[in-house]
Amino acid sequence: MDIMDAVGSPNLFLQYDIYHMQRMEGELAATMQKHLARIAHIQLADNPGRFEPGTGEIHYPFLFQHLDRIGYTGFIGCEYKPKTTTTAGLGWLAGLQ
Repeated sequence: MDIMDAVGSPNLFLQYDIYHMQRMEGELAATMQKHLARIAHIQLADNPGRFEPGTGEIHYPFLFQHLDRIGYTGFIGCEYKPKTTTTAGLGWLAGLQ
């Protein structure tokens, strides 16, 4: 964020990486809310292991609800390696409905 502030460009936004933020800082909901106006894309993977949501410590149903509550309208991309197969690795999506 300090670099973004120093650059001062109105079209510079953050790609918020849930996996790395959990490893480096934690406090995912708080940092998402704090920097919401500067986040243009979110990518996800669970921790540890960088597998699909539901395989680690991050409570994704809560985070997705939180993003809805705070008004996030950008994209969310998946950047994880499936723990088993690609098809099985997409199974977590069914639980969101």
